[in-house]
Amino acid sequence: MFDLRPDYRAVLLTADGLCGGPSDAASDRILSDAESTARRLLDGQAPEQLPHLAAWREAYRAFGAKPQRTRPSVEALLRRLEPAGLPRIDRITDVYNAVSIAHLLPLGGEDRAAYVGPPRLVRAEGGEPFDTTAGGEPVVEHPDAGEVVWRDDDGVTCRRWNWRQCTRTRITTGTSSAVFILDALDPLSDDAVHAAADALTEALHALSPDATIHRRFLAREEAPPRDEAGLA
Repeated sequence: MFDLRPDYRAVLLTADGLCGGPSDAASDRILSDAESTARRLLDGQAPEQLPHLAAWREAYRAFGAKPQRTRPSVEALLRRLEPAGLPRIDRITDVYNAVSIAHLLPLGGEDRAAYVGPPRLVRAEGGEPFDTTAGGEPVVEHPDAGEVVWRDDDGVTCRRWNWRQCTRTRITTGTSSAVFILDALDPLSDDAVHAAADALTEALHALSPDATIHRRFLAREEAPPRDEAGLA
């Protein structure tokens, strides 16, 4: 992956002891505040005009995807801001969507209990299963050969780097253990990525004060790990 984009960095953040459930006043407040921040940062621009989102479009093209058809997740969210804001999904999803749009970076959340083996970022061979829905019915698709995907031992968990997550590991109202992936390319700085991880940690603790949260920073030359307070 670093041969494709040497500037790629990610924070993997795990959270155990989460209090999942339907969207509520607390998660709505966090997402509403983030929507206001995102509108201010966009300032009338199309999302793809922002430098970090433009970099993700370039990354998609580098492995053969067409970002005008399958957009990076943060761009897709920002395009749904108007006129009425983002849909409310559940407490945990609302919170990680909030951090994504307020910090302008792709951020995905998965139910950690549904994983088989560790998450890993790879170029797909093309035959890996990806369970999703089409026309309201469950289907199994397969990524394109060479496509950038997150996967575990059972199959693809997210296609096209951060475009679409599978059904099997999605966050639900019953999720209590999750892994979150915060993606970054230049020109987004390491400090900005860690600031987003700090904001996610704070928001998760606002919903689940007793949650245990850890993080790991991934880069071409990996930096020392940080704990949930952002300290080495």
